[in-house]
Amino acid sequence: MQPISATLITHNEERNIAEALQSLSWADEIVIVDSGSEDATVDICRQYTDRVIHRDWTGYVDQKNFAVEQARHDWIFSLDADERVSAELRGELQELAAQGFRSAGYSIPRVAYFMGRWIRHGDWYPDCQLRLFDRKRGRWEGGRVHESVKISEKPGVLNGEIYHFTYRTLSDYLARLETYSSLAATDYAQQGRSANLLKLLGHPLAAFVRAYFLKRGFLDGTPGFAVAAMGAVSVFFKYAKLYERSVPGYTVPPAGGKGTV
Repeated sequence: MQPISATLITHNEERNIAEALQSLSWADEIVIVDSGSEDATVDICRQYTDRVIHRDWTGYVDQKNFAVEQARHDWIFSLDADERVSAELRGELQELAAQGFRSAGYSIPRVAYFMGRWIRHGDWYPDCQLRLFDRKRGRWEGGRVHESVKISEKPGVLNGEIYHFTYRTLSDYLARLETYSSLAATDYAQQGRSANLLKLLGHPLAAFVRAYFLKRGFLDGTPGFAVAAMGAVSVFFKYAKLYERSVPGYTVPPAGGKGTV
């Protein structure tokens, strides 16, 4: 048997964390790095593992790599607090641990639950995530948002899904949009991107057409339309905030963003 360490980062996740940890009961250990939760998150975590470590927030990538470094085993399975391991995925992971790994990492499809249904089309699916990996051959990389694990070879592919309860309500999405669009605009600025009227008009429209028509988001009914529209709004705010940075006298707000992507 090849042991697997499950890693999570948390901050004020009391409504999510218990179900996430229950879905990790198969793991050989669970390592949690908390960045100063003010709710019951830490107390709940300690019911499932004694590997709960406090660390001040340093960004998604750095925080997740730190969690990986604290693990006792080289094979890592990373989960976010608003995610769950499906029964099918659990079976695949246990089979791999028993038979041995043939790749440096494995890509896993992720399906989101939104507005009362699983979203299986558009930009949100299959949303493959490399979450099972050998830490000697892979690590987290990326900007302030949309971090991912990178390995030097083609990953294996699993069929079982990660269940993603990313936005409980539309209000939840709008609340996170403020933080994530600001972080994305900062990344864009550092990459040397610019924004103008054409981009503010064209990029959101292109995002909607891609998600709703080309990726068949319309097959998910009203929630599919909402997801495509929300994606377009998100793109608009990212570029609008990027444009705002070019306005004379603009001051960059303090960096923020704790929680789950």
